[in-house]
Amino acid sequence: MSVHADPLNAGTHADPAPTVKPRLILTVLGLCGIVVALMQTLVVPIIPQLPSLLDASPSDTSWAITATLLAAAVITPISGRLGDMFGKKLMILASLGLVVIGSVICALAPSLIVLVIGRVLQGASVGAIPLGIAILRDVLPPKKVGGAMAVMSATLGVGGAIGLPVAAIIAQTADWHYLFVVSAILGIICMLSVYFVIPESTVRRPGRFDFIGALGLAAGLIALLLPITKGGTWGWSDPKTLGLLAASVVIFVIWGLWELRLDAPLVNLRIAARKQILFTNLASISVGFAMYGNSLSFPQLLMAPKETGYGMGLSMVAAGLALAPGGLVMMALSPVSARLSMWKGPRITLTVGGFIVGLGYAVAYFATSTVWQIVLAGMIIGAGVGLTFSSMPALIMGAVPITESAAANGLNSLMRSIGTSSSAAVVSVVLAGATIVVHDRIFPTLDMFRATFLISIIAAGATMLFAWLIPKRKAA
Repeated sequence: MSVHADPLNAGTHADPAPTVKPRLILTVLGLCGIVVALMQTLVVPIIPQLPSLLDASPSDTSWAITATLLAAAVITPISGRLGDMFGKKLMILASLGLVVIGSVICALAPSLIVLVIGRVLQGASVGAIPLGIAILRDVLPPKKVGGAMAVMSATLGVGGAIGLPVAAIIAQTADWHYLFVVSAILGIICMLSVYFVIPESTVRRPGRFDFIGALGLAAGLIALLLPITKGGTWGWSDPKTLGLLAASVVIFVIWGLWELRLDAPLVNLRIAARKQILFTNLASISVGFAMYGNSLSFPQLLMAPKETGYGMGLSMVAAGLALAPGGLVMMALSPVSARLSMWKGPRITLTVGGFIVGLGYAVAYFATSTVWQIVLAGMIIGAGVGLTFSSMPALIMGAVPITESAAANGLNSLMRSIGTSSSAAVVSVVLAGATIVVHDRIFPTLDMFRATFLISIIAAGATMLFAWLIPKRKAA
């Protein structure tokens, strides 16, 4: 395998090996993407039971989710840079190894602290998705890359969507530890598949690893995302919340100055500042925000008791099954997204996707009285998210050297994580703004749900704006 001579040409492409089997490679990498994305929602069905299962308070057990999100955000750009340096296949295997180790720790966890340690390792595996996208660019024939990247990018949403009902079924029919037994088995299957099927890309960007940059990025992200995710519990005016947010600004300024003075930085900020990269990453934040609004609000609508006046009274399993079609639509539209991007360009695909996401939330705003209406809204949102997610790797790959593809995709995934974390904080605050009490339990009012839909529509509109600001593709 060889790389065209000019490493700074964003259009360079590694010559595929003659034995490459595109469909098999995509199947294996897509399975890996779904499995690591599944880690994000794996414990959601048992969150209400964790306080009694682990003899801990609800605020403490929420770390089983928070720790995973933080670990995913911190490790994704770091694993991307390591993949560019030492091999993307190697780093995918390492990521899947974290799934297995983390799952075993969680399966044996006697306490909350041990469970959180395992969840951190599980969250750190999500870097496999941008690494997989970069491998596709390196090893597949050029005509196969667009569609394959679209499918791989969609696995992030698909894994979360189908993971909820699967995890709920396991949690309701077996001991909760079996959730992690299953995830460990899936991780092992993925590792074996990657080892025997995926060729190692010879595209490298050697150099010394930027340990100081990695530590600085980790510190800045923790200082930013921790108060965002825990602000509702601590209080938004609490000194911890405000202090960490202020610290994140200082850390990121210092970190940016450090990165700019290095020849081989962890994140190439000069490339990241290119308009195509910059506005694509900003769109990733807004899309992540809009997507997670659906994940937080729709399950509550479906599971709230009918006495609230709007709830459907569904079980966790039934609610998860009702929302699963949104994830399936997301995957099904990946080939459509690739064709649209080839025809009109990924910039247009991103714009159309943002519009469809907003349309889905508009449907939810006016029609939430029956289960099928929520299912329909979820499918429309899933279609829009699928288009946006699938277009972003093409926009990123079209503006970075092939030797920085994994790191650039890792940064893009990080921006999406910032969007989802911010959405979790904002939506939680809005839903708590006005409540009603039913059967001694507190539920948001329907108006608060509609307020979250309006906010998500605004986020979808921001996605369209950022897409419009991306420079148009030059005619060939």
